[in-house]
Amino acid sequence: MSRQADPDSHASAPLSSPALELHASLSLGTDSRHWGNPRRMALLRAIDEEGSISAGARKIGLSYKAAWDAVDAMNTLAGEDLVERSAGGHRGGGARLTPRAHALLELYLSLDQAHERFLGQLAALAQEAAPDLDLIRHLMASDTVQNKLRGVVTRILADSVTPGVVVRIDGTTEIVAQPDARATRELDLSPGRSVLLFIDAAAIVIGLAGSTEQLSARNQIDGEVGYIHQDTLGNQIGIHLPGGQTLISLITPESIQSLGLEPGSRVRAIFKASAVTLGRDAQADSGSDSSEGAQT
Repeated sequence: MSRQADPDSHASAPLSSPALELHASLSLGTDSRHWGNPRRMALLRAIDEEGSISAGARKIGLSYKAAWDAVDAMNTLAGEDLVERSAGGHRGGGARLTPRAHALLELYLSLDQAHERFLGQLAALAQEAAPDLDLIRHLMASDTVQNKLRGVVTRILADSVTPGVVVRIDGTTEIVAQPDARATRELDLSPGRSVLLFIDAAAIVIGLAGSTEQLSARNQIDGEVGYIHQDTLGNQIGIHLPGGQTLISLITPESIQSLGLEPGSRVRAIFKASAVTLGRDAQADSGSDSSEGAQT
């Protein structure tokens, strides 16, 4: 075989993904000049509460000089004083916000609260598509070739020690995936559901078809080498499956030589159920033909 296959029984079941969080900050500006960023608004609020620039700076963790520079910048950009200062001793004296500054701060706080509510609504909408977001994260985390196959769920292995979903990709070939409970529920992974299967090419181990070696990997699929070529991601071997879809694996030149691989060779693709990510089949959902194979 080209690589040692890790047994499925040694792999932990995927953990449920944490709730999605969206992070953004609100800034205000005029004439392409940004003056109302969160840090400056926090400084204004702290000055208002503490009665001095130095005390306000300490409250939000700014240096004294940075606070004075920020106040001067805001006064300049606003075209009028937002902070009025009174003389005092070394780094002393008082400061208060002008009516204009109070109005701007109140406006910013109201907009920021609305902005937070908007982000919460976006996060709630995104949670409805959590399995698709999991898939996006999976695809973005990998820089190798991604296989994309189409299939139909035939059964749920709910009573297995390691639960899984069996997907038939042609008349004789089935693949076992191991989605978490949330993905199973939100993708409606019930028998008859059309799905896409994404498999990292680097996770596929290649052996010779008909080998009697005992392996615990749940997916062991026989096919025929359609092509072998090299690109920037390494040596690729394309395995034609009985139903016409193609599975790609990355393989070393040494493994190609040791296995004697060439177009037409009968091989076995071996990979764990946890290496398979499921997604919605948009073509099937829209009523288009979902039986056509797809190759990444």
